[in-house]
Amino acid sequence: MRLPRPRSLAGQLFAMQVVLVAAIVAGCSVFAYVSDRSQAEETARRQAYATAIAVAKSPAVIEAARSGHPTGRLQPYTEALRKEAGVTFVTIMAPDGTRWTHPEAQEIGRTYLGHTGPALAGRTFDETYVGVLGRSVRVVAPVRDTEARGGRIIGLVSAGITIEAISAQVRQQVAALLGVASGALALGGLGTYVINARLRRHTHGMNARELSRMHDYHEAALHAVREGLLMLDGRQRIALINDGGRELLGLGPDAVGRPVAEMDLPGPLTAALLAPEPRVDEVHLTADRVVVVNSRPVSGGEKRGTVVTLRDHTELQALSGELDSERGFTQALRSQAHEAANRLHTVVSLIELGRADEAVEFATAELELAQALTDQVVSAVGEPVLAALLLGKAAQANERGVALVLDEDSRIDDGLLPGTLPARDLVTILGNLIDNAVDAAQGSDGARVTVTARTDRGRELLLRVADTGPGIDPGAADAVFARGWSTKSAGRGLGLALVRQTVHRGGGAIALSDAPGGGAQFTVRLPLLARAAPETTEVRA
Repeated sequence: MRLPRPRSLAGQLFAMQVVLVAAIVAGCSVFAYVSDRSQAEETARRQAYATAIAVAKSPAVIEAARSGHPTGRLQPYTEALRKEAGVTFVTIMAPDGTRWTHPEAQEIGRTYLGHTGPALAGRTFDETYVGVLGRSVRVVAPVRDTEARGGRIIGLVSAGITIEAISAQVRQQVAALLGVASGALALGGLGTYVINARLRRHTHGMNARELSRMHDYHEAALHAVREGLLMLDGRQRIALINDGGRELLGLGPDAVGRPVAEMDLPGPLTAALLAPEPRVDEVHLTADRVVVVNSRPVSGGEKRGTVVTLRDHTELQALSGELDSERGFTQALRSQAHEAANRLHTVVSLIELGRADEAVEFATAELELAQALTDQVVSAVGEPVLAALLLGKAAQANERGVALVLDEDSRIDDGLLPGTLPARDLVTILGNLIDNAVDAAQGSDGARVTVTARTDRGRELLLRVADTGPGIDPGAADAVFARGWSTKSAGRGLGLALVRQTVHRGGGAIALSDAPGGGAQFTVRLPLLARAAPETTEVRA
């Protein structure tokens, strides 16, 4: 009677694994028996090589070799090292072969048995030689005086393991191998049965076709998620990425299998993706987006990797910037209302004192002063978003003791800005530049921020913000636009990075230079007629 052919995946694997375990155990036993001797000698040679090199480069050995009595300092050191490193002997000698150390004390001071010519020529070499302790595999390395010109050889180190010790080790390994092979063969069959029984439970008795269908469902669900999902393997290559991840990082269909370091992503973002430690809600910038990165390393067997999730915060970041601007405008208006009330009380008090002429003069002067900038902005800037932004920022700057001045060359008519340049981008660019300029100018002599906003023959929009602050160190000119760079408190440094990203998205360029009256000056040029190829330049004049 024929046994029925197993239909489950676990049942199909069971017979194959039993045969495979038996074949592997038998093959490994034969191979280990044949190659054990040569491997043992090669292992001994490498062990001796590592020990000799380590001793030859030890600062304590070099210092002792330069001293007049090296034996007293080196003999305890070599004996302790010999036991720890698992070698038979570590002999340190003078260039003429006179032993300074030896496992047998009576051999100290006698001539070394073996070749030293290649080591005296500056080369580390190995040989099999019959010495005081018998035939051994040994490595001889030169000891160089690191303080002398040219690295003069001041001693030699010989480390080795006797053939007898290697043979004893091989005999022990062969005896143990026979016992292990027998046990492995028995345990392998039992383990195979247990594993397949567990596999049958985990797969619920499904066959390969059913598992394949479940995998297809998994892939469909994975790519339906809008958030980005990125999985890296142990070699920091992309093992899996969904559609959301490709879109957020701007990667093509050939991304799977390529190292993250070759993806041409921003440096801070690449470092976050490759970081060995977890990252939680870190904000990073790509060329066009603001993404929040969360990562966690994973391990399974010998393979290690990282799981990364990406969330798009571009719109949220822009809305947050607008909200901050609105909050600042509200605070400025509240302060101005309070100041206007104080001035009104002054006018009323002057009238009550019978000084009507002085009251009129005071009120007129205050009105002219408050209206001057408003008239200038309204007459020069017809674009309502820019005009409102400048008036709001002027009020904020005035509260902080900084004068915001609109350059007399400024001129922007309404309706010139194309649909490809949204008002939100203008708020991000000009708002952040003015905020930074006010921070820099506050407290300086004649604290002032000068804003220039004009169009060049209707082809490009020029925005320039200059301050009277201390300026920017030329050494930081290349890093000023990087995320996290800030002269203020920790946790800042996102504003200029967002400005650069927004300018890049609009196909423009941003430049950093020295302001004519001292301080820093940022110049932004944005195309108005057609989207140019994105280009961002960062220079220091």
